[in-house]
Amino acid sequence: MSKNIIGVIPPIITPVDEQERVDEKALRLLIDHCIENGIHGIFVAGSNGECLALTQQERDRAIKIALDQVGGRVPLIAGVMDASTPRVIENIKRFEDMGGEVAVVTPVFYARHATQDETVRHFEEISKATSAKLMIYNIPPFTGQLLKAETVFKIAKIDKVIGYKDTSGNFPDFLKCLRYFKGTDFLLHQGATNLALPSLLLGADGYIPSLAPLFPRPYIELYNAGIRGDIEQAKKWAYIVDETCKIYPMAKSQTASTKYAISKLGFLDKRVIRPTEPITAEEERNIDRKLDELKEYIA
Repeated sequence: MSKNIIGVIPPIITPVDEQERVDEKALRLLIDHCIENGIHGIFVAGSNGECLALTQQERDRAIKIALDQVGGRVPLIAGVMDASTPRVIENIKRFEDMGGEVAVVTPVFYARHATQDETVRHFEEISKATSAKLMIYNIPPFTGQLLKAETVFKIAKIDKVIGYKDTSGNFPDFLKCLRYFKGTDFLLHQGATNLALPSLLLGADGYIPSLAPLFPRPYIELYNAGIRGDIEQAKKWAYIVDETCKIYPMAKSQTASTKYAISKLGFLDKRVIRPTEPITAEEERNIDRKLDELKEYIA
């Protein structure tokens, strides 16, 4: 296997209409916008895509639309996370039926995790039951389990597991992974945008930033400088990326702030799925001021 899922791969938002159904036209336009502006891949039905707020039917529909619109132009990965191994297997099988190839899998959630080994078994059972390639997704605030580097090493030995997205913020463990997998084809993506600079300089294959569709140039320039080892240019672009990330806490919900900011592209709505706290007029004004400061970087 050669590495092809590399670079800037945003977890795209899922535009929805008044009935909280996927806005197909807006989603297709968003995907085209990303690809036309040089984004390296698409992550659909991730946390930022409100994958578990959507009904199962709409979640599957979002994935199917994304697969169709991407059309093989860039790699596409899809979130199949769920509350049990059988449920994840069902999600992946539907994804495979749509033509999907790479599924992103978290530990199960809404569960009291007893051991790290249960997540190893989770991946073992999924691998036996499906044909898709699998990426490990470590996001402890949402799953209740912080995967240790040593657990990632075990899971990586399972057939069909090809990579790891780390949104734990535990940089020492990510460094262990960078050292352990150096020189292999195993993919390592940083999910915490504030850690993209050191991660890329030290060998990460890419990162997964939510706001990249709105600010593609600085995010791509940071990636390019990071993999070149150009520290000064990487620092320059990391500063801009850090400034864009100040948008996240400007609303009570990061989903709401992200959706509002990306809605400024003009072809999708800011609407979030219930019961997420909607953005207020004052929060919108604060984001607008920040966007005005960064207007030269907006695609």
